[in-house]
Amino acid sequence: MKKISTVVYALLLVALIAAPFFGAYPVFVMKLMCFALFAAAFNLLLGFTGLLSFGHAAFLGGSAYVAGHAIKVWGLTPELGLIAGTLSGAFLGWIFGILAIRRQGIYFAMITLALAQMMFFVALQAKFTGGEDGLQGVPRGKLFGVIDLSNDLTMYYVALVVVVLAFLLIVRTIHSPFGQVLKGIKENEPRALSLGYDVSRFKLLAFVISAALSGLAGSLKTLVLGFATLSDVHWTASGQVILMTLVGGLGTLSGPLVGSAVVVLLENKIGELGNFLARITTVDWFNTLGESVTMVTGLIFVICVLAFRKGIMGEIIAFIDRRRAK
Repeated sequence: MKKISTVVYALLLVALIAAPFFGAYPVFVMKLMCFALFAAAFNLLLGFTGLLSFGHAAFLGGSAYVAGHAIKVWGLTPELGLIAGTLSGAFLGWIFGILAIRRQGIYFAMITLALAQMMFFVALQAKFTGGEDGLQGVPRGKLFGVIDLSNDLTMYYVALVVVVLAFLLIVRTIHSPFGQVLKGIKENEPRALSLGYDVSRFKLLAFVISAALSGLAGSLKTLVLGFATLSDVHWTASGQVILMTLVGGLGTLSGPLVGSAVVVLLENKIGELGNFLARITTVDWFNTLGESVTMVTGLIFVICVLAFRKGIMGEIIAFIDRRRAK
């Protein structure tokens, strides 16, 4: 399985490197990569630590605003803007974690949701965020003062490097002794306590790492698109990342990548799919699919919960394991 996974990840990396030369729109693929990183960061918390957060949009959107403001108003270079956004995500994660980490289950989830809604109203009212208009016109600038990121292709490969390095950090974290403790806490927290581990400290550190990586995803998204909006910090973004993780496969490294690709592709291409189905079936209703994205994603979520409890990649991995056992 390890060899198969390595080959699959290598092929995926090659495909991403070659994608712009085969007609893929670089900005769209960069957006997809940002959400993939966001989902992978969330999966570190839920899939490997067992903490369900309904407030991860606060880290994505809050860091997006901080990075955008730092680059646009303060004149920071892109790399410093990304660092500022990542650190702001880590700081918010630390604050949220201190307030919520000692609660469990639905209480933990509701506290994170309440705190995230507070962040939403701050973003709505604060002057530097632009309110309902959002933070517009964030320049890409020059990386290290040398590499001009205004070119989409250059920005694409910089974003790819950032996302790959962040994903490798997640992989290293999961396979480290620290990651093994997190898995132990998820599977049997009382036993981890009895072995002498400071469970609250481990949970808080996992929460901060997840928030920091989510902040990196939001900062990179702002740099790529040139704006940050209220949709980044709205509670629906928190629900969206949960959907990505569950559809792809909770507790798997590849699951969030697949889940984010499915959800983002559906949101952006469902209209074209509807028009295609309308042409081949002559059913006019399919032309309205583009206006019913939430209905389609909700239907997919229900199907996954009923038929693919482990998610797409979870079911594939389980199938391969069964075949090997036979």
